[in-house]
Amino acid sequence: MPVFVLDPISPLALERLSAAHDVVDWRNRRLSEWPEAADAIVTRTSPVNAADIARARRLKIIGKHGVGYDNIAVEAARARGIPVVNTPGANADAVAELVLGLALACARHIVAADRVLRAGELARMPVPTGRELAGRRLGIAGFGQVGRRVADLFAHAFRTPIAAYDPGVAADSIRTAGATPVDSLDALLGESDIVSLHLPLTSATRGLIGARELALMPAGSLLVNTARGGIVDEAALAAALLRGRPAAAASDVFVTEPPPADHPLLALPNFIATPHIGAATAESLDRVGLLVVEQVLDVLAGLPPRFPV
Repeated sequence: MPVFVLDPISPLALERLSAAHDVVDWRNRRLSEWPEAADAIVTRTSPVNAADIARARRLKIIGKHGVGYDNIAVEAARARGIPVVNTPGANADAVAELVLGLALACARHIVAADRVLRAGELARMPVPTGRELAGRRLGIAGFGQVGRRVADLFAHAFRTPIAAYDPGVAADSIRTAGATPVDSLDALLGESDIVSLHLPLTSATRGLIGARELALMPAGSLLVNTARGGIVDEAALAAALLRGRPAAAASDVFVTEPPPADHPLLALPNFIATPHIGAATAESLDRVGLLVVEQVLDVLAGLPPRFPV
């Protein structure tokens, strides 16, 4: 059966898929033919919209390489009875480790120190004194597998008291994972020295962190977003960083990716940006690629999907 892979995936996963089916991958000029020709597709960031799904009369499954599926018209697929699957947990270690790295970079001014040293400007522009993460309060918004892994890393590395907000997770489950449940996002923001976001982008979470919410954060606090662009109001964050509350922020995700060079956040010394690399480790790409491919193979063989969204 023809399977179209719209974006680059692990060579190991591509080899596994190619051993069972005819694969048209992202390097093939036939890629745009997928709505008419594909029995299955795999996408990372390429959009799969309702109009394409309506044309895809052969389509039996949509595989999402990763967790967030806001680039897929899921309701249109469901209306046609086409399962959409993703890969929960497969990239949790990679994303959680990036969160830890970004938090450290913010707290210790690592990026600014590197730039000043390379430019030979250390005497004229001394690096600000950093702050330790040990014992600081971590607030996690969204307590799925990535959020739990972040909690585990910070607890072991920094003896961090952890609070979590996730209305979709039972309080007892949060406590079992070593965190204290809080009843509202406002409470989490107001009580946390470090806030890490792990929410999906939905109509309810778009613009969830705006000027009012940012003003709740304590002096000296840090905000890290490795979830999705659009959850944080970027203009509001730029204004808040200019006021120094939060003291610093880091984001792996933006509304427009990559962000334009004149994006206001990129001009701020207390902001760190990475180009959506949360899951971009060799180990994670193999795990995610193999998991999505195995699910595509299952469904094409007549088996039920393991992780439908």
